[in-house]
Amino acid sequence: MDELLAAARGLLAQPVPACVALCSLCNLLRERVAHYSWVGFYVVGPPEVLVLGPFAGAPTEHVRIPFGAGVCGRVAASGEPLVIPDVRAETNYLACSLSVRAELVVPVLSDGRVVAVLDVDSHVAAPFGPRDRALLEGIAALASPLIGTP
Repeated sequence: MDELLAAARGLLAQPVPACVALCSLCNLLRERVAHYSWVGFYVVGPPEVLVLGPFAGAPTEHVRIPFGAGVCGRVAASGEPLVIPDVRAETNYLACSLSVRAELVVPVLSDGRVVAVLDVDSHVAAPFGPRDRALLEGIAALASPLIGTP
């Protein structure tokens, strides 16, 4: 996963608009990690809502998510990562697709505040381990300056 983080670092250093770099990053993750079926950023907007940003994967109807709603909204509200091995067991879950079996969401922080969340869905049950979480937390830290400040 170190080489993937290095590839992400190089990609984000390119002189392109932030939305292009973040979209390329989502594509990189989705293409290089077999169990990443959907990868995207939800950016914090007023009032305490997440707005769909760059992503790679099938379109989703969830373009605005209130803080506290679903996995992404809970991460935005708490500032803590969440790994959901089986989304079917979740009562507070917003289904993007019937094919999704697991989800991993990490906060993107700027000055200690959540400015976005990085959301990864998988069509495989329980695929996420500590390496996935560490990778996505590293990616979130790299992406933070491109997303902005709260």
